[in-house]
Amino acid sequence: MNVTLLLEDGTLFEGKSFGAEGEKCGEVVFNTSMSGYQEILTDPSYHEQIVTMTYPLIGNYGINIEDEESSRPRVAGFIVKENCELPSNWRAGEKLSHYLKRNNIIGMQGIDTRMLVKLLRVKGSLNGIFSTQDHKVDSLKRKLAAYPGLVGRNIVDDVTTAKAYLWKKGVHDIYAFKQKTVKPRYKVVAYDFGIKYNILRLLVSHGCEVTVVPAATPAKEVLSKKPDGVFLSNGPGDPQGVVKGIQAVKDLLGKVPVFGICLGHQILTLALGGHTYKLKFGHRGANHPVKNLQTGKIEITSQNHGFCSDMKSLKGKPIELTHLNLNDNTVEGIRCKKIPAFSVQYHPEASPGPHDSAYLFNDFILLMGK
Repeated sequence: MNVTLLLEDGTLFEGKSFGAEGEKCGEVVFNTSMSGYQEILTDPSYHEQIVTMTYPLIGNYGINIEDEESSRPRVAGFIVKENCELPSNWRAGEKLSHYLKRNNIIGMQGIDTRMLVKLLRVKGSLNGIFSTQDHKVDSLKRKLAAYPGLVGRNIVDDVTTAKAYLWKKGVHDIYAFKQKTVKPRYKVVAYDFGIKYNILRLLVSHGCEVTVVPAATPAKEVLSKKPDGVFLSNGPGDPQGVVKGIQAVKDLLGKVPVFGICLGHQILTLALGGHTYKLKFGHRGANHPVKNLQTGKIEITSQNHGFCSDMKSLKGKPIELTHLNLNDNTVEGIRCKKIPAFSVQYHPEASPGPHDSAYLFNDFILLMGK
């Protein structure tokens, strides 16, 4: 079946579909990872985004249940140069095309993905509409014009949990077929702005009893649980739209240790009185070099964000820059000097490097121990 992609600048792509039929609007972005497509598909941070993979062959190792990062795929659409219909891996449970169809996600293949990525790098991320049903340009333009985009909106509410729950699973050892769990030493409340499962697994494997709460949970309710620490998760969209989450973090600062990742990092920045801004085409991939300014070491990091913290807006405050992106010198980590709170923009739980950034979870444990 044919599928049409129309971008807001009028560029049209026509390819072949794999997966589900339908029609979706979203922000068209690209990811430079060579593998990890299942984690990308199920990462809630990609909610309302049509993801283009730069690596030319996707689907070659299939799909397995252990690598999911949430309960289901969250992307608005998925674009590849070529989809592999003959996966080969001892862990594979099903083909990528079957997985997308079962979860009602439209896939597109057979287009010049290099041209699309070059266009996004020059013009920046663009809104687009993806359809297997409507191939008329004028009709697609009208529908796309009605799409509000991501800036200023709160789309975290679409992906957060409806009620609090206790997470008990640790990191899964695929060779020993068992989970790595440690007797809990600390109670952690994790804000679900679109949290990835592997963050929760790592917290448990580091000796935390983890309670996950909805994004709009007030600080008073969190403090009533008497946590040793609070974690701020990743998530989709513009952090400035997550008003209740920002207020909750403001009320928590100085009362309990805080650790944030990705959107959680941006929300901490806003709670500290700083600002965030939208990047031209964002950082999405598993190979971004970041310098730890405290140790001088370079970490190879996994990233997925379209917004960024503005360090200049925190000037004069007791906050230090701890990590710097070596591709464009953007902020990748901050730490408060007078209160126990720190955050990073990248994803240490995604195991890039593969373990260059694993120390951050230990830092959180040490902060709670103090």
